[in-house]
Amino acid sequence: MKVYYTKKELMAILRHYAADILDSEGMKREAEFTQHGEVSCYDHSVNVACESIKLALRFRMRVDVRAMVRGALLHDYFLYDWHDPAKCSRLHGFKHAKTALANAERDFELSDTEREIIKKHMFPLNPQPPRSKESLLVTMADKICAVREIYNAIIPRFKLRRYRNGLY
Repeated sequence: MKVYYTKKELMAILRHYAADILDSEGMKREAEFTQHGEVSCYDHSVNVACESIKLALRFRMRVDVRAMVRGALLHDYFLYDWHDPAKCSRLHGFKHAKTALANAERDFELSDTEREIIKKHMFPLNPQPPRSKESLLVTMADKICAVREIYNAIIPRFKLRRYRNGLY
């Protein structure tokens, strides 16, 4: 088994298992919404799917790659701008997994593993922990990607501000 994949190879894996999701109208809508920093919800979902594959390889875990990729792509399939207070409650972090699952069930046929991934990806905000390896990996990948995306949005501005103030 290969241990490292390029971004192009990872995208080919995603397309192999989830072309229907990637090409769907819902995912096109996700591209319109910002998730973290400058990253769209669509790009965040793709990042999480790719990171989940990398984690499975790193930990040498045998997983259902199809279910993991599809669940990762749909984990934030809530289809609204959570930054807009008129369209979103302040409890978005606690509630969006349920909305994403309802939307995903409406638009796609899901396996039990895919449902669990979507439903439990916000652990520990959602109190039920992941039970499957795939769900655990997507939950971890989601946190890794969120931190990376927020960091990349904040740090360049912080460095620029320090440079302008003569601190470098």
